[in-house]
Amino acid sequence: VQLAESGGGSVQAEGSLRLSCTASGFAHSRWCLAWVRQSPGKEREEVARIDGDGSIRYGDSVKGRFTVSADNDKNTVYLQMNDLKPEDTARYICAAGTYYYGQYEYNFWGQGTQVTVSS
Repeated sequence: VQLAESGGGSVQAEGSLRLSCTASGFAHSRWCLAWVRQSPGKEREEVARIDGDGSIRYGDSVKGRFTVSADNDKNTVYLQMNDLKPEDTARYICAAGTYYYGQYEYNFWGQGTQVTVSS
């Protein structure tokens, strides 16, 4: 299984970016994929999650600004990030796995893509 992220970059505050995560070699009816972010000195944070049933969850810090979506034909999950803030600066990593009875387990991780937001 391979996860490939793209779309990161540098942007000014209030700008937008769209991240993509394309999965290869992974097929499961109860799939889930999360975008997590990691920055130095901060705990890893799950910012968005989507699963095969179409359920979506956002972290409190990004609600109303970020939108996660999936294109099953392309095996790709997107993270549209609007109204970016300097505190959104981090490495964004996608993680894929499966879920059962409300428990999500991520077994596969991408390398991540850097997002830098300047004020």
